[in-house]
Amino acid sequence: MQLKLTRRTVDGILAIECSGRIVFGEESSLIRDEVKKAIADGSKRIVLNLGEISYIDSGGLGTLVALHTTAHNAGGTIKLANLTRRVGDLLQVTKLLTVFEVHDSEYDALEAFRTAA
Repeated sequence: MQLKLTRRTVDGILAIECSGRIVFGEESSLIRDEVKKAIADGSKRIVLNLGEISYIDSGGLGTLVALHTTAHNAGGTIKLANLTRRVGDLLQVTKLLTVFEVHDSEYDALEAFRTAA
C-alpha cells in the first residue's frame, strides 16, 4: 500500500496521519519532503501518527531519524504517536525508542506539546 499523509493543525501543532508503508524510495521521500517543508514553513511541533503504518524498512527508519535530527536542528520536535505493535517492536529492537518521544495516541502527543508550552 502506498503511503498516504493527511495533515492538520491543532492548536498550532502539526499532526500528520500516516497510512501505508514507509519504505525506501517514493514513500520515504514523500514523508521527508512533507515534514521538511513544514519545518521550513515554521512548524516546530510535529506529531506523526503511525497508527495506520503496516510496514517500515531500514530506509523508512533512516528517514524518521533524519527528520528527527532536522527538526531538532531547527529548534523543533517530532513526537511519534499510536504505534502499531509491529512498528513499536521494530523501534524497540533498533533502540530507536530511546531517540523518539512516543505516545500511545495522537491526543496524548498533542497534550504533551500543550502542557510543555
